[in-house]
Parts: sequence; C-alpha cells; structure tokens
Amino acid sequence: MAVLGVDGWRGAWAGALLDDGVVSLLALSDASAALAVPGVEVVAVDMPIGLADRGSRACDVAARRLLGRAGSSVFPAPLRPVLDAADYAHACRMSVGIWGKALSKQTWSLVPSIRSLDDALGDPPDPRVHEVHPELAFRALDLDVLDPKATARGLAQRLAALRPVMDVDRALAEAPPRLPAVDALDACAAAWSAQRIATGTAESVGDDGRDARGRPMRITW
Repeated sequence: MAVLGVDGWRGAWAGALLDDGVVSLLALSDASAALAVPGVEVVAVDMPIGLADRGSRACDVAARRLLGRAGSSVFPAPLRPVLDAADYAHACRMSVGIWGKALSKQTWSLVPSIRSLDDALGDPPDPRVHEVHPELAFRALDLDVLDPKATARGLAQRLAALRPVMDVDRALAEAPPRLPAVDALDACAAAWSAQRIATGTAESVGDDGRDARGRPMRITW
C-alpha cells in the first residue's frame, strides 16, 4: 500500500513515497505531477485545500491551539476569492474588503501553489488527496519534537521521531540533488499521515464543511 506525502518547495514540491516503511524522496515539478505518481492510494499535502469565502477556517484555529508555541507554523489560509488576485496589493484589497483583514506576505507566497493544487484536484476533487500539517504529525510521533525545524536540535528531534516508522536516513542519503532537508522531512511526516489515513487511524481537526468548490476544510494527521 503506497502513499505519498507532499510539501511545497520553492515553487515545486518535495514528495515522500512510503510503502511498508520504505520511503523514497522525490522532486516534483507541480501539483499535477504529484497527483500523477502511480500506484498511490492516499496523497497527503501540506497545503490548504478547502478555502473559506470569508473568515478563518476552524481547522486552522484548532491546529494552532493544539500546537501551542508552534502554532505560528499554521499560516492563515487565504480566502478563496484571493486566488483570482493579480498581485499582493490586489489580494490585500480583496481580503480587507471581504472581512476587514489584509493578507500576510507569507500567505500570499503560498497562493501560486494553492492555486496549482486547486486546479489539479479537479471537480469533483480527487478523493485520494488530503490536507495535512507536518507539525501535527511530528507532535503525534514524539512529544519531544519542540524546537524549530530549521535548527540543529529541531532537525535531530524530527529525525528521531521518524526513524521508528520509516527508513528516513537512507531516503535522505539518496534524495534528489538540492532538495532541502527541512522540506524532505516535512514530506516524510506528511507521508506518515497519509499512511494513517489509508489505515483509518488518522486524527483530524475541522468540521465536515466544504468550500465553494467542494473541497473539505479539514487538517488530518
């Protein structure tokens, strides 16, 4: 039973293909390439999927609460109308006009990837694809994963959390050139979440509400 974890990476995507504890890291050009990986039962993506027309998503609020100090890693998802914005200034005007809040630059930087994923999902959306968040997965794997992922301590904690569930060291040694370790480990955590989804043991936050395109507003791990 093969599953795929996917994490955004500099306009492309880092993938972790997991099958019975064996994980292989992939460099994927876009969302369509991620969904085209053959033989995959579940695709877990670290990217917002269901997008509200106004206000905050309940799943984002709940995920921040669960993560505590690490809650800042859950960026507010953009409103669905913002996907049509021509530039950052336009996106901010739209967001302020709809619910009185501007869009952060961090969130705007995700919009091209969110738009790419939204287009690739199709209508109705591909049922294999689920939104995940690596920090929720790492916290479920090991409560001692507390330091930021870009630090040496944080890297060591995440490796220690993943080793019991997959051969992460070999995967890193054989990773595609220039694939950052941070994105590779996030993709591996997403793949672990995908495996839990496939086996029916996953947890999630957010209700069963769907957005205007029928995408679920839910984060699973």
